[in-house]
Amino acid sequence: MEHETAEPALSPVVVNLCRGVIHQEDNPSLWQDLLRLQARVRDYIAVLGLELVLDESEGYAYLRQRDDDNTGETPPPRLVPRRQLSYPVSLLLALLRKKLAEHDATGGDSRLIVTREQIVDMIRLFLPETANEARLMDRIDNHINRTVELGFLRRLRGDAQRFEVRRILKAFVDAQWLGELETNLRNYRELIDGSDGGEAHEA
Repeated sequence: MEHETAEPALSPVVVNLCRGVIHQEDNPSLWQDLLRLQARVRDYIAVLGLELVLDESEGYAYLRQRDDDNTGETPPPRLVPRRQLSYPVSLLLALLRKKLAEHDATGGDSRLIVTREQIVDMIRLFLPETANEARLMDRIDNHINRTVELGFLRRLRGDAQRFEVRRILKAFVDAQWLGELETNLRNYRELIDGSDGGEAHEA
């Protein structure tokens, strides 16, 4: 007689989603539990005004606030806060997303690894010129650190100068926005030249 595999517990899956993004490669066991429980997860979080975004092919999942503006009902308090990003960080995300698209087009390794030097070369072209090179490098490092905190970059173990571009970036910077990148980059340059890091993009 075959024994049925017990269904995983719902709470650990929901709690981890509330904490942030679940990546398949980071926690394969939790990922499998999420796949088995996703219908229950969707029902549970719907009560909280949230919805599950799950991309099985790319291997990531996260929660976002459901848009109930058209229901005529009073929306519940926001549980997933909007995060304001500075222009340089938004710019860096756009440049990394463009590089990810180019990388995917080659059909090679699914992981995109970039060095700090490559990131510096990408973004410095769109930042205001300065005679203080050390200060510029400090500012770029701060932008990189913020991108790591947001979960779009991950430092490789044992090598602080190399980063993996997380594929969840594809959900944040969509194909339509990427297609308008050249116009956006021109706008970014004008805005950054006129102000030192205003607010641009909400996550």
